[in-house]
Amino acid sequence: MANEPDLYQLLGVARDASADEIKKAYRRLARKYHPDVNPGDKAAEEKFKEINQAFEILSDEKKRPLYDELGMDAAKIGWDPAKAAAFRQWRSGGAGGGGVRFEGFGGAGPEAGYDFGDIFGDIFGDIFGGGRGAGGRRARGTYPEVGDDVGARIDVDLADVVRGAEREIAVQRPSGPSRLKVKIPAGLADGGKIRLAGQGGPGQYGGPPGDLYLEVHVRPHPLVRREGDDLHLPLPLTVGEAVGGATVSLPTFDGNVQLKIPAGTQSGRKLRLRGKGVPHLRGGGRGDLYVEARVVVPAGREAEEEARQLDRLYGRDVRADLTL
Repeated sequence: MANEPDLYQLLGVARDASADEIKKAYRRLARKYHPDVNPGDKAAEEKFKEINQAFEILSDEKKRPLYDELGMDAAKIGWDPAKAAAFRQWRSGGAGGGGVRFEGFGGAGPEAGYDFGDIFGDIFGDIFGGGRGAGGRRARGTYPEVGDDVGARIDVDLADVVRGAEREIAVQRPSGPSRLKVKIPAGLADGGKIRLAGQGGPGQYGGPPGDLYLEVHVRPHPLVRREGDDLHLPLPLTVGEAVGGATVSLPTFDGNVQLKIPAGTQSGRKLRLRGKGVPHLRGGGRGDLYVEARVVVPAGREAEEEARQLDRLYGRDVRADLTL
């Protein structure tokens, strides 16, 4: 833990900061280091990622206490409270006497002839880089082993991570195939992971199963581009709509909206629709939708003749400022 960044310091809050204080600090820093505000700044981009990771952990009421106790080592056990309890038991020197049953590991306990100081020594010694607990005795018999964590990939559409969705996946198990329902949280980024606790490899000798981690890949949308939690959409306009202004129907992931086009809109102009982007994964609120005007010029001889008439309306050379 000594060489890892302190998440509280990254957000500039005290360790006893309230959830509201953490949220406010995150929003302030996210605005400051957002890639849209710092285009091409790799340092700001890296800082933005660190801030998001810090907020994702400290805003989670289950992850935060585990981080406070174990630091980022808690991520190595999948933020699993049961595994943290097992580590806590091992670190304190084993279960001791008195016939206490260790829940979550098949009920195996000292009454079954196991010493958890030794049972979990190899497991947690490898994970956390430490030695054995204070127990020191050898286990009498085969001991419970935590199942392996398993990784898989799931492909979803952009609409799924904007609206949130539920998908069904097939899982192959030794006992045969099974199907699981997976909730895709709104706001999840491409490459984000979803943890399905207890759906990984089977445990051994009464040990708990591992976890299944799904890496989410978002299929490219043919029209909409995502940048952070903002969406970008090209909007074709006729010459008349661009010159004279208009109100057009615009599709969004929340349904169609009526968008007012100002008179004199040039190709490339961006119009902003607040709150029509991707929901923030943590903290509430949404990004924005940016619509980029693209004037579509008609083709054909009649259009050419009409266009020549428009040329006389230009008050100056449109390329007057084009210099290299």
